[in-house]
Parts: sequence; structure tokens; C-alpha cells
Amino acid sequence: MILRPLVAALVATTVYGAAAEPLRSRDDLAGKIEKQNKISLQGVLNNIGPHGSQAPGASAGVIIASPSTENPNYFYTWTRDAALTMKMLVDEFIHGNFWLRTTIQDYIKAQAILQTVSNPSGALGSGRGLGEPKYYSNLTRFNGDWGRPQRDGPALRATALITYSRWLLSTGRKSDVTEAKEVIWPVIQNDLYYVSQYWNSTGFDLWEEVLGSSFFATAVQHRALIEGAALGKRLGIQTSPFESQTSNILCFLQAYWNGEYALSNINTQDWYNRSGIDANTVLTSIATFDPEAKCDDALFQPCSPRALASLKVYVDSFRDIYTINKDASETSPVATGRYKEDVYFEGNPWYLTTLSVAEQLYDAIQQWSTINTLTVCETSLPFWKSVYPSAKLGTYRKSQREFNKLLDAVLNYADGFVKIALKYTPSSGALAEQYSRENGTAISARDLTWSYASFITMRGARLSATSEYMQVPSWGAPSAPQIPSSCKPGSVPGVYAPALKAGAPPGSGGCTILVTFNVNASTFYGENVYLTGNTTDLGQWNPNDAVPGSANEYTAERPLWSFTVELPANSSVEYGYLRKEPDGAVLMETRNRTLEVPLCGDTIFAPNATVEDEWVGPTGTPVAKLL
Repeated sequence: MILRPLVAALVATTVYGAAAEPLRSRDDLAGKIEKQNKISLQGVLNNIGPHGSQAPGASAGVIIASPSTENPNYFYTWTRDAALTMKMLVDEFIHGNFWLRTTIQDYIKAQAILQTVSNPSGALGSGRGLGEPKYYSNLTRFNGDWGRPQRDGPALRATALITYSRWLLSTGRKSDVTEAKEVIWPVIQNDLYYVSQYWNSTGFDLWEEVLGSSFFATAVQHRALIEGAALGKRLGIQTSPFESQTSNILCFLQAYWNGEYALSNINTQDWYNRSGIDANTVLTSIATFDPEAKCDDALFQPCSPRALASLKVYVDSFRDIYTINKDASETSPVATGRYKEDVYFEGNPWYLTTLSVAEQLYDAIQQWSTINTLTVCETSLPFWKSVYPSAKLGTYRKSQREFNKLLDAVLNYADGFVKIALKYTPSSGALAEQYSRENGTAISARDLTWSYASFITMRGARLSATSEYMQVPSWGAPSAPQIPSSCKPGSVPGVYAPALKAGAPPGSGGCTILVTFNVNASTFYGENVYLTGNTTDLGQWNPNDAVPGSANEYTAERPLWSFTVELPANSSVEYGYLRKEPDGAVLMETRNRTLEVPLCGDTIFAPNATVEDEWVGPTGTPVAKLL
């Protein structure tokens, strides 16, 4: 148990503030939370292979997103979702659920294997493959169309494994220290190198929809390098490549602040037509929360003015768009979704986003209570007015009655979001991905792992806000982060190797050549070109596993479709192209081609090779529009 100062206002017999809840009501809520927490933990375990009741056929340590296999099919493992879930399980393990250790160790082995799986994003040799977002549940590549790469997964995986490794070192047992250094560190190191090399490259956001720079990804990348370097030093390992990029990333993180709130994405195409107001920012504060940090704007800590201002703007964006929010006042908690422009499943509130609002506020309470002070400034004043109308500018200390009033108001507000999520949770406790904007019924993917995990982390945050221990350990957030006067892009070439002692297959992770296939193929809207061939990387001639092409540089003068694939060096590959028509029909080329992939170090090709082709075969016919 990690002790910290008690929150006086939360245990006092008198509750301050006009909107205060009676303590009996809080006790009732606590009971409901504990009941749902047990269901949620079991829900997570049910979705983990090989023994999870909802994860048939999943390999050991594989965390599936949901057992749903159609409308939508989420029976895959996502690097990001799995890492966030594992971080939760590691925190639960540290606080006494030691029976989770086998699950954690299975996860480590599964991730060591996945790091070596060549995929549409790349391979381990260049590190590019670590940015692949999802895989089949049997630890094989997914070749289908998707928003790739996604650059938050490696950082989040590193954070989960770093947290576990710190616990191993704390035991002082030789076997645990060896596990941390020889088994787990090689997995972490690959991910840290990925962050150091690719943090300034664009990718898809955590909703897998927007290509650009992601606030969430940048923030978790900064955290991963900070705590990764600290762990490396404890293990006696050179960490300068990781340390060299932390100030660059922190500097870039400030670019997301527009003066009123944090933008979820920047450096995107105009056609996305997004306001930038998004749950992304709330999830960022949670993912980078440090219970020992101050209310730092540079880090967007939960209690920071910028994080609170962004939270208010985000919550307010949902007040008028959901039917189930129609009776809410301008300051009441409401159901929240991903972003107000959302159209996925017609755009509904999500359990995890509603719970994340409560979690950020509970985290903030814990921070204010730890540092024993709270400041209401111009940036955060609108937030404070919404939860405590009589709030005024100033700095308040724990010894002051007003400090307790303010914290109590935040607790009431946070509890309100939990009550909304519980109101629309079925009696079984099963948490889907979304609940209807019209009537609150559960919809979309059933038994979503991330929904269950978010409930557990919310519960831990509430306990930490109202008791004497910290559920989440400090990750070493800098107490006075120095932001460079000018930002630099920065990049460190990665040194990647399979984590053999963690379970990576012997002989995996060999030298690869980055091959760009260009084919001129005139197409019409709705018709797409794919690359296929006789290797796993090219889908084994299976149209369903063919590699999708990019038409970003397609013009009338040059109808270019491009594919970038990493192929084993010094190999012979048969390949060809195919078209997929709007009606699902597949048109194959009438010839097969052969490529001799060069040796590593070949001065003509390495490290890249480019192939230029022309389509040879049948073409599709556009369907005439009906008048």
C-alpha cells in the first residue's frame, strides 16, 4: 500500500457545496461500482487466450478486442487496446492480485512473437512492423484494408511492461531481476527504438480514422521514453538514444494546444472536417497521469488548467446531440462519445469515454490532495464554474474550507458520469462498445475488453481519490519539464532484434528489403488494386489477404497504385496484381511476375528497391448511375 495524504472533504461527516451528495448515496454508488468491477475483471479475463471463455482459439496471452465476429468483427488483437488492458492488469497485480502473473507472462511471450511478424506496416528489421495496429488472434498477420500504421501501440506496450519490470526489480529476487533484464527488456527496447525513430512520422489516431499527428500518440510516446530510459539505467543499459528525443517530443506536444483546448489531431487533411474536440484528449490525461506530478500544463496532467479546459469543451459538445441527454442542465454530467461528428454506428455514447471523464476527475482529485493546493486560473475557471458556480480565481490550500468545497464538487461531478454509465449498463453487467443515443440500450461490439478495462481503471482512480493508497504508481513525470524554445523533428535509427528469451521464434527478424511496387492501372471510383503473391507477406495468392494499394499519387496522366512491402532479403518472390470491384468481384491479372529480392547490403537496391509495372489483364466497368 502506497500511502498519501487523506482527502479530508471526502471522508468528513459534513459535505460542502450546493450540489453535494449525501454520504449514504456515495456508499450506495461505491457498492454498485464494486459489484460491476468484479464483472468487468472477469469480462477482461474471458477475452484472453487460451482459457478465456469468450476467446476460443486465441493463442496464449492474446487479448481480443471483443468476442463479436460480425457487425462488427472485433475478434482480433489490437496492439493499443491490448496494451492498455495489460497496463490495467499489471496495476491490479501490483496491488495484490498475484494470480495474474501467468496472464502477464503469457502476454509478454505473445508480444515477443508479434514483434517478429512481418505485416502490411513492415517488419522488425526496419522497426516499421511494430506500428501495425491489429493481428489475428492466432498471432498471424492481418492483410486487410486498415488505417495503418498506428504509432501509439509500441509506446503503450512499453509502458505496461515497464510497470511490471519495475515491480520485478523491487522484489530484489535474482530470478525477478533476470526476468526484467533478459526476458522483458528486449521487448521494451524494440518499442522504445520504434518511438525514438518514428515519433515524428504521421500515422492514424487511436480511433483509426484520421491520418496525421495524434495528441494521444505524442503524449504516450513522451511518457514511454521517460520511464523507459529510467528503467534502462537501473538495468545498466545505454539509454541515450531514448533520452535524446524526450525534449523534442515534449516540445511538439505543445503544438496541440490551440489556446482554448487541446486538439486531438493536427497535420491532417482538411477533408476530415473535424473540430478536434475528442475523447482523445481525456484519454491522454489518463494515460499519462502521474499521481506524484503537479498540475502541469506542459504534460497535460489531469488537474492541469489545460486538461480541465479541454475536458469541459469535450463534455459540452455532447449536451445537445444525444436524446438521452435532453433533460440535462448546462452543468450536469452527460453521456459522452468519441466526438460530436461521429457517424460510426450512427454516432453514440461509449462506455469507455463516459467513464474516462470520471477517471480524469478522480485522478485530478488525487493530485490536488497530494500537493495540498489547488489553483483556479483564467484557463480553468470555466470548468470550475460548471462544477461549482461560486468558484473564484485564486489558490486554495488544503487547510482552507474552500479547498474542500471545490474537491467535493469535483467528486460529485465525477460520480455523475459513473452513474450515467451504470444507468445504461444491462443488469448482467455486460459492457458493449456503445450505448444508444436514443434510449441507452447496448449496441455495437459486445463484451468490449476496453470497456471493461476502463471501468476497472475508473474504479481504481476513485479509490485513490477517496482513500489512503495510490492504485497507479508514479512513472517519473518530470517535476519541472523544460520545453525547448524551438521544436526539432529528431529521429534515432532503431536497432531491432527478436526478443528470443521472451518467446520470439528462433531465426525470426532476419534482414528485410523495403520494396515499393508501382503499377499503372486505370481504375474508377470504388474499384481498388491489390498486390498478391506466393509468400505470407503477399497473402499466399488469397484475394482476402492481398495487400491493399495506395492511390494517393494517382493522376489521369499516371494512374499509379503503390504498395510498400518488406520482403526477406535474398529470396525469390512470385507476385501479381488484382482488382476488387464495388460488387465484390475479383479480377486477376493474366500473368504472374517474379522478383529476386536482393541481398542485404547490395548497393544497387538496399535498403530499398522499387519495381515498376503495368497492369496486364481484365478491367472493370463502372455501373451507370440511375437517373
